[in-house]
Amino acid sequence: MRYNQNLEGCYCVEGNQAILHTFLKSQALETFRTALREGHLPSLSLVDQEEDIQSYQLASRRLEAFDDVLILGTGGSSLSGKSLYMLAPHKRPHLHFLDNIDPTTFSSLFQKIDPKKTGLLVISKSGSTVETLFQLLTCIQKFGNENLRDRIVVITEPTLNPLRKIAEDHKWFCLDHPTTIGGRYSCFSVVGLLPAILAGLDPYDFREGGREVLRQHLVEETPPALLGASMAVYLEKHHQKTLSVMLPYSDQLDVFSLWYRQLWAESLGKDGHGTTPIRALGTVDQHSQLQLYLAGPKDKFFTILAPSWKGQGDEIYLPLIPEFQGKTMGDLFAAEQRATYETLIRNKCPTRLFTFDSIDEYVLGALMMHFMIETILTSYLINVNAFIQPAVEEGKRLAKEYLAI
Repeated sequence: MRYNQNLEGCYCVEGNQAILHTFLKSQALETFRTALREGHLPSLSLVDQEEDIQSYQLASRRLEAFDDVLILGTGGSSLSGKSLYMLAPHKRPHLHFLDNIDPTTFSSLFQKIDPKKTGLLVISKSGSTVETLFQLLTCIQKFGNENLRDRIVVITEPTLNPLRKIAEDHKWFCLDHPTTIGGRYSCFSVVGLLPAILAGLDPYDFREGGREVLRQHLVEETPPALLGASMAVYLEKHHQKTLSVMLPYSDQLDVFSLWYRQLWAESLGKDGHGTTPIRALGTVDQHSQLQLYLAGPKDKFFTILAPSWKGQGDEIYLPLIPEFQGKTMGDLFAAEQRATYETLIRNKCPTRLFTFDSIDEYVLGALMMHFMIETILTSYLINVNAFIQPAVEEGKRLAKEYLAI
């Protein structure tokens, strides 16, 4: 395993640790293993496959010759691929994840790209996501119907849905979105892998990272995600820690925090349950949020993602600031990372630390699998369904009504 979860800092809270152990000894882990064994967690089982990757590699060839590829989709249809893309060497094609419907963004982008050298990847599980459909119609008008057939790939369910109908009517190339996997759990499916392949990343390593973590949770008595889930529920129920702060010390993991935020919030926020996920970034948010974290309400549980930075970057040889001489930017990053972790603990803020040597496809696959399992186990502990999101349907219905006015 190329990452390590240190929960030592979480035990700084006062209270009856026997209560925590009741969560650890619950039936959540056995429920998880049974669900996986019986095929009820297909989003996780994907990591055991390899034969589908070749078809995604072939599909990527339809788009890889373009200078730019616009990726239309929102939420889970975008965030896993976007998280992976942060690891990419940013070679051609340049991927643009258009996950919002801000008209200014679209106008600005189309002024910068050459439509003749631009491909289009459209992702919507249901095929009826209004934001994605509106984005698509905008692009059709920009590109022209006759110019799209050789430059578009669509990912949607093989059902009767608006996106599928448009694609079939225009004879566009379609890939099937798994019908049993929701968007926020789709990172190991074509939704995450096709953008990763386009970006020059290794999909096999990504799934291997997830596979190793999954296997760990099938054999260990108290695997890492069970510890994390139990701690989160214990802290919320017995210490009123209702906010979950994800704090990576890496720009490459900034979008990953957004992916985690959706996963945690949409999966667990039901029936009055759930804690609120907060996205932060080290060291930036040491200058904007840390004062609140340390001296404000003690209602937060911290997760720090800590790559090994020491020695990385250019060594400073200028004597202008003597204490910097002979040090690298990575040395400073590592020092600030450690200082924040220890300061949080000393101020009795429950904090866990994930450490790993580098950030690559394997590690990101491991982290995504860990947090998907942790989310599912948490849902068992608080007795909610992690795979539905009924509360957002009213807003979708009203938006359609207001658009018709």
